[in-house]
Amino acid sequence: MLFSNIDYLTPDFGIAHGFVGTEGASITYLGDTLPEQPERFGECYDGRGKVLMPGLYNTHTHAPMTLLRGYGENLTLQDWLYKRVFPFEAKITDASTYPATLLAIAEMLRFGTVSFTDMYFYSAARIRAIEESGIKCNLCDGIMVFDPETRFEDLPASEENRTLIRDYHGAFDGRLRIDLNIHSEYISNPFVVRSVGELAAELGVHTHTHISETRLEHEECKERRGGLTPVAYFDSLDFFRAPCTAAHCVWTEPEDWEILAEREVFVAANPASNMKLASGFAPVPQMLDAGVNVALGTDGMASNNNHNLFKDLYLLATIYKGSTGDPTVVTPAQALAAATVVGARSQGRPKSGAIELEYRADLVVVDVQTPWMQPVHDQVSNLVFAAQGSDVVLTMVDGTVLYREGTWPTIDVEKALVATQQASDAILASLLPSR
Repeated sequence: MLFSNIDYLTPDFGIAHGFVGTEGASITYLGDTLPEQPERFGECYDGRGKVLMPGLYNTHTHAPMTLLRGYGENLTLQDWLYKRVFPFEAKITDASTYPATLLAIAEMLRFGTVSFTDMYFYSAARIRAIEESGIKCNLCDGIMVFDPETRFEDLPASEENRTLIRDYHGAFDGRLRIDLNIHSEYISNPFVVRSVGELAAELGVHTHTHISETRLEHEECKERRGGLTPVAYFDSLDFFRAPCTAAHCVWTEPEDWEILAEREVFVAANPASNMKLASGFAPVPQMLDAGVNVALGTDGMASNNNHNLFKDLYLLATIYKGSTGDPTVVTPAQALAAATVVGARSQGRPKSGAIELEYRADLVVVDVQTPWMQPVHDQVSNLVFAAQGSDVVLTMVDGTVLYREGTWPTIDVEKALVATQQASDAILASLLPSR
């Protein structure tokens, strides 16, 4: 496709105007004049009134939890978990996971997300949805350990994860990557944490975990681990030897930021989820100042209610100005970097997350001819503070259009809607006697 006469976001988060051409899965032309033999790019897309930007990377999700959207509202964290989420999740199956994951992917594509980092179970169903839809994903199968003496090698998850990596890491022309996962410090033990870190380094894959999401989690870890914070605890077990995405990091401390920066850990900030569950405000400005890689995520639909990363982008760039009293913290460029190129790096996807020659053609077109996007004094600021996810009119992954003006060429959205609602209704019906 040749995007013609279009404004586009540059790697330094400025705006250029011209032509962007894609061939196959890559960007092969950037210029301010029409390229020679423009027909080689296929369709010529009229970019007037539009902005082309890199696709968004959602770096912390639980896609099948679309089934729980709106279920368990206005509850304390413990009631939310133990009275709503855990009983509902116990009823989820592969059959219900598949349409729920497809629906989550359709939503993400609608709002400009080209790749997501997903932590959950029922991997066969999730992989099927990823393959069919054409989106990219870093997928991990949850490892949860409650026995303090259990070794990783004794868990069924050990062989299951090795098989996933053997069969699917790099599958679908590299769209799917398999990560290893530790749910958290409090649902694991030192033997498993060390072993998973060793295996990830051995096999050359990334890791994904929750860290310091709540004050209770953070402080209880210090009590259990001789004063070590979750970050320090994981570091003491060499877990960060492989590239890691650490979700939340709300209650991390200055010493943690030094470790996260030194180990090049990627923090997946989840501003909407953290506020909705009253977990707190991650110290994003301080982490950025310390050199920590900060990316962006939505978390699951029981704690956010949508996969619209533009909402989290807005929150990331806004809430810290209010919470710190400093209007200069978390600039639009930093927020956009978190949602694009830093997210791509967290997933181990080189030449991704920016509009540059030979980079992957993971692109999003935003309609800026709307009342809320005009006038234009600073288009980059408009993208962060004024744009809506619904302004996305085209989402392209590896040069293939997966969403365009109300249509999803690879997903039967109506079928996924009906199947997800039916699955959710059946689960709720099975829970009624116990409620």
